[in-house]
Amino acid sequence: MYIKVKVFPKSKKDNLLKIKDDYFEVRVKDKAEKNLANKKVMFLLSDFFAVETKKIKIINGHHSPSKLISIDVD
Repeated sequence: MYIKVKVFPKSKKDNLLKIKDDYFEVRVKDKAEKNLANKKVMFLLSDFFAVETKKIKIINGHHSPSKLISIDVD
């Protein structure tokens, strides 16, 4: 499954909001440095979809707030 994610780093709290079936807005407290925000996004998505973190991969947008993410859902 592929989803699009818009990330807002340095937010007041961590929050995952489903806008459409394939589009999410994720707010994370972490800075967009040293891959901290990306790791938190992957953790929040793994919790939401009830999969392991290693089944989530960022396909496009490693250095951008807009990301395309692949989730291997069994």
